[in-house]
Amino acid sequence: MRRFLLTASLALVLSPLLGLSAVGRAQAQAQPVASAGGDNFNLSSVDALLAKGDRDAASGNLPEAVKSYDKARNASRSLLSFYRDLGGAFRGLDARIPRDMDQKGRESIEKLAQSNLRLAAVYRRQNQSEVAVPLLVEVVKLMTPTSGEGRKAYQQLVEIGFVSTPYTAPASPTSN
Repeated sequence: MRRFLLTASLALVLSPLLGLSAVGRAQAQAQPVASAGGDNFNLSSVDALLAKGDRDAASGNLPEAVKSYDKARNASRSLLSFYRDLGGAFRGLDARIPRDMDQKGRESIEKLAQSNLRLAAVYRRQNQSEVAVPLLVEVVKLMTPTSGEGRKAYQQLVEIGFVSTPYTAPASPTSN
């Protein structure tokens, strides 16, 4: 009973993030957490949201692209939190699970950074630099300035005119 209540509560909390209708929320209460597309709630569902946003942006449907990228950001944040919580619960019990959750957490951070970069690009296309700046700063914080995403974000901050000093340090060996 307790497990069902936890699953139902989690489904209700996540349903707005995943765009589930009232019918979808009712179904989600009785099933594992799923996205609107029927995929499992995992990193693949974030990839699907990013791909949808890419299609919308390419077709010029910027409001829909913003929605998809924002859903991807929210899902990435939720996944990161869940993976951290699960990893912590198993620390000292089974080293494989925290290692796996740490890896999935790193992947969630990368998806969050990718979502931020794409969302910032849409806002820049709409001449809304003031909305793009916090997203780009978050990418630099999440990924560090030496990563591929961090470099892209900082370069965009230079292009916007938010910062004036270009970053020219060499990329780290693990950057993208």
